[in-house]
Amino acid sequence: MALKNFDKLSQNFIELLNDKEECNVIIEVGEEESEKTFTAHSAILRYQNMDTRIMYDLMVVANELEFEELSEKLENRLIESKASWLRTRFSFVYHSIFKHNKFKNLENFCNDIIVKHPSTIFESAEFTSLHESALTSILKRDDLQMKESEIWDYVIKWGTAQNSTLPEKLEEWSDESFITLKTTLQQCLPLVRYFQIPNSDVMDKIKPYKKILDKQLWNDLKQHLILPDRPIKSIILPPRLGLKQELPTRLIEFFSTIINEEHTEMISSWINKKTKSYSPRNNPYEFQLILRGSKDGFAPRTFWDICDGHANTIVVAKVKGTDEIIGGFNPLAWDQTKEKWMRTNNSFIFSFEDGNIQNSILSRVKDENMALDYPFLKDNFGPKFGLSEFVLVSFVSNLTQDEQNKCGESFYYEKPIRSTSDKFSITDYEVFAVIKKASCKII
Repeated sequence: MALKNFDKLSQNFIELLNDKEECNVIIEVGEEESEKTFTAHSAILRYQNMDTRIMYDLMVVANELEFEELSEKLENRLIESKASWLRTRFSFVYHSIFKHNKFKNLENFCNDIIVKHPSTIFESAEFTSLHESALTSILKRDDLQMKESEIWDYVIKWGTAQNSTLPEKLEEWSDESFITLKTTLQQCLPLVRYFQIPNSDVMDKIKPYKKILDKQLWNDLKQHLILPDRPIKSIILPPRLGLKQELPTRLIEFFSTIINEEHTEMISSWINKKTKSYSPRNNPYEFQLILRGSKDGFAPRTFWDICDGHANTIVVAKVKGTDEIIGGFNPLAWDQTKEKWMRTNNSFIFSFEDGNIQNSILSRVKDENMALDYPFLKDNFGPKFGLSEFVLVSFVSNLTQDEQNKCGESFYYEKPIRSTSDKFSITDYEVFAVIKKASCKII
């Protein structure tokens, strides 16, 4: 009898799911001309597995429809179980949450990353498009790991970028120009810790913009330079916590905007020709960032200038308009003085179709004499694996612009790493040195 009752209950649930009048969620997928609409029930969706991007979009929709409980549960689910997805799409996520200005848990999650790795936002191509509330939320953090004079530089950069009419040369600015900048930065300026800035930087960096400061603050800063022990009227904000006195000029600590730890574990297993991916505990390598296109520039020549002499490197790139990641491993040293084919039987290329390690393609070199090409035209060609199996190339000195990058047919590698041989553009690329951290040799 109990089983029959369960049968009836199951049938009732099926009828409920098919009842479009009682649904409380509508999901729209695709472009306008090919858009598809799906109806669903929030209570059911809350307990179903789904693609991470769909989960994120559903969270946004639930928030807009004021389904607060569902929105909050999805937000927490993303943080708890999809952290790696959030990190690899960090810029998109960060801009999105401040556009909606409701996802406080995600805001804290992102800011906890930014304070430790400020370059992820401050050195990104999208920095000047940050929402004001996003910038102020970072500036408020006591544990932001940046020199205060650098923070000032970025505040000025952000403020001037919001006003396209300001003259490029500061000496051409009028009083109205300074008033415009001061108005734009009225929420940011009180968050800069002026009295923690070295005297030389006060004179070199702040003085040229003194007109955007309150007169009392500027007078107190001048007095502090000459008589630091004399009382002042302005509020002195405390130093930021945990900030090292000497910061490295280049952040070599691993943090990527393209790949996550799961990717590095799988790539490491491919380097050592293992059939099973390493775990975080037994991964014998660490990945140290050498080059990031959005920071160092997308000219092919930049690749050769920065990566020259580095061996055992991984190149990864994000395909524009998709979540697809492509890359390659070169065990040899990049050498900008050479113009020839390089021989190795240990290079490989790879892809993650939608950024997911479950949808990966590995292609090892099959003709060791044609493994890598160090081209003559280094102003046009960046890293080149095989003939056109994986090559970053541009004829306008910008790998993101003219859609000349290739992952073509398989000539010298086992198989293609993309389902199409069409040329494409990228949104960013990175190069990492693979460093041994255990007693394991790179073959």
